[in-house]
Amino acid sequence: MSKPIKDMIISDYKARFDGATDAMLIGIRSVKAIPTSGLRRGLAAKKIKITVLSNALARKAMTGTALEPLSKFLTGSSALAYGGQSVVEVAREIVKLIEKIPEVELKGAILDGQLFEGKAGVTALSKFPTKEEAQAQIVTLVVSPGKKLLAQLQGPGSTVAGIIKSIEEKLEKGETIAKAG
Repeated sequence: MSKPIKDMIISDYKARFDGATDAMLIGIRSVKAIPTSGLRRGLAAKKIKITVLSNALARKAMTGTALEPLSKFLTGSSALAYGGQSVVEVAREIVKLIEKIPEVELKGAILDGQLFEGKAGVTALSKFPTKEEAQAQIVTLVVSPGKKLLAQLQGPGSTVAGIIKSIEEKLEKGETIAKAG
């Protein structure tokens, strides 16, 4: 391949990965064309992109970017998965899809500068909460004590209200009310 062609490919990689700080690297050796198409379609529906890489050119394109730590996994047939709402979502989707396509190798992923290596690391990453899930958990933690306090404050008040209602009903029926002694 000529130098101008290599430079074009590197520029293309840089343009594709521009702004990407989180991504996942998978191995696609021995994956047949039809399952690969299914993998791409399934991920595209979730706005997750897959780019098959030339390892040497991808290393050059990743140099100086947030994705550079992934370059150590660039061996064999590799593809970069990125996009979606977060790399956690990407990891979840690919971990689900490899149940159907076991030939796909989970090489590694990067999230906020933290590197997750191999199948164990990527599987652990897939169990992390997404940004939206983490925000929901925090809101629940913040609101929960307030709900408990409100329930505690309402408890005695509702008991008194129930006693008053009972007395009112007895008086309406003409019954007498016994003195508490």
